[in-house]
Amino acid sequence: MTASSTRRTTAAKSRIAAVGAIAVAGALILTGCGDQTEGGGGSSTESAKANTAPLFSKLPKKIQDAGEIKVGTNAEYAPMESVENGKIVGVDPDLAEALGKQLGVKFTFTSGSFDGLITAVNSGRYDIAMSSITDNKQRQEGLDDKGKKLGEGVDFVDYFVAGTAIYVKKGNPEGVKGIEDLCGKTAAVQRGTTYETALKDQSKKCTDAKKKAIDIESFENDTEAQTRVKSGGAAAGVNDYPVALDLSRKADGGNAFEVVGEQYDAGPFGIVLSKKNTELRDVLKEAVDAIIKDGSYQKVLDKWGAQSGAIDKAAINGGK
Repeated sequence: MTASSTRRTTAAKSRIAAVGAIAVAGALILTGCGDQTEGGGGSSTESAKANTAPLFSKLPKKIQDAGEIKVGTNAEYAPMESVENGKIVGVDPDLAEALGKQLGVKFTFTSGSFDGLITAVNSGRYDIAMSSITDNKQRQEGLDDKGKKLGEGVDFVDYFVAGTAIYVKKGNPEGVKGIEDLCGKTAAVQRGTTYETALKDQSKKCTDAKKKAIDIESFENDTEAQTRVKSGGAAAGVNDYPVALDLSRKADGGNAFEVVGEQYDAGPFGIVLSKKNTELRDVLKEAVDAIIKDGSYQKVLDKWGAQSGAIDKAAINGGK
């Protein structure tokens, strides 16, 4: 995801439809790997898991005993994660299911506010966050968009690549061709994302060039930003490229929005972990590499039309 607690920084069902389910579901919990055994921790159980899951023995003992990895997400980013028929679905839950087969544990997803995910990971509420979160130095070091220390940084295991996209109301009534055309116009965006930062950076470029600043309207959730664009209250919205593309294809049967221009500022999405949780971080990297190698990674991306974000190898803190 391109800004702050992320991407972000900085996604199959329509995200428009997802908002109602999210409002009702709130702290919805969904099991990503329901066929795995839950809880336990006895030696015989661990031995059985280790025999069937190649990386189980490398997990922290706490995760082995719990039989699960608690995942924080913001489920309104189809095709990456959204709510469909009361369940969290998408690229990330399906990748988590594939990872669970390597690790021998289930991934339990809980949907909450995007800009609170990193804090929730560092507080221990979640083991990881997986929600189209852009990996960048700002988040790694716990800095705000001005370089001021906000709190603890986090580590990332990078598993996908995406850039920022501009989407507009179908027909593009204000003739927006790219982010540079937003000077003096209103743009809608979700608060705490990397693309909110992208708008702020562009607005400064506008004023430096003696043009009017961008009127940036930031919302708690992205569905509100979409509604603002659809109503004509904003000339454009800014989002991750795969999310914007999915939105243009599916919202109102493809009649609500369109994407203008190409994606830019492409960067990695990462699984977020506390810097104290290096043992889990390292085995998750191994698991991502394993599902890339066995083909299950590509199958998930193909299923959701997210092939453009495929990577060849996982990385730790690969964002800039």
